[in-house]
Amino acid sequence: MIPPLRLVSEAAELAAHRHNGMARKGRGNEPYINHLAEVANLLATATDGADAELVAAGWLHDTIEDTDTTREELARRFSERVASLVVECTDDMSLPKAERRRLQVLDAPKKSAGAKLIKIADKISNTGARIQTDPSAGEREELADYIGWATQVVAGCRGDNAWLDEKFDDAVKAAKALL
Repeated sequence: MIPPLRLVSEAAELAAHRHNGMARKGRGNEPYINHLAEVANLLATATDGADAELVAAGWLHDTIEDTDTTREELARRFSERVASLVVECTDDMSLPKAERRRLQVLDAPKKSAGAKLIKIADKISNTGARIQTDPSAGEREELADYIGWATQVVAGCRGDNAWLDEKFDDAVKAAKALL
C-alpha cells in the first residue's frame, strides 16, 4: 500500500502527464490540469484530508475517458478502489453527448458514496469554469443548459457531504446570477 501523501502526489503527477497540452472549456482555455486540481482540492477539503484514495481518484477521474489510461493500470499503480472510483466516473465516449448526459442522470443515485462526491466536485468545478464576466448570449445559453443538467446529476448524488452539496448550490446561484 502506498502511503497517503505519495498516493495523492503520484496521482497528480500521472494526471498532469496524461493531460499535458489539453485545455479546458471556459475560462480562456486554461490548462486542463487546473480542473483536476480543483476537483481533488474540493474532495480533500470535503473530507478534511482523511481519504487519500478519494483525492487520488479526483486527480484521475478523467484519465480513462480522455487518455489511453486503463483501469488495470490505475489498479496496479494506485489501488483497486482508486481504479473503481475512476471507472464509476467515466463516460462511454462512443455514445452521443445527449445519451452520455442522460445516463449520468440515471446512474448518479446508483454510484458509490465516493463516486458521488467526485461527481459533485466535478460539477462544481465545471460550473465555475463556465461563469464568465459579461457573458455573450451563447455563453449564457450554454451555462443555463449546463447547470440544468448538472443539477439533475447532483440531485442523485446529494446527501453524503453537506459541505460539497452547499458548494454546488453556491456555484449554481453564482451562475444563475448571470442568466
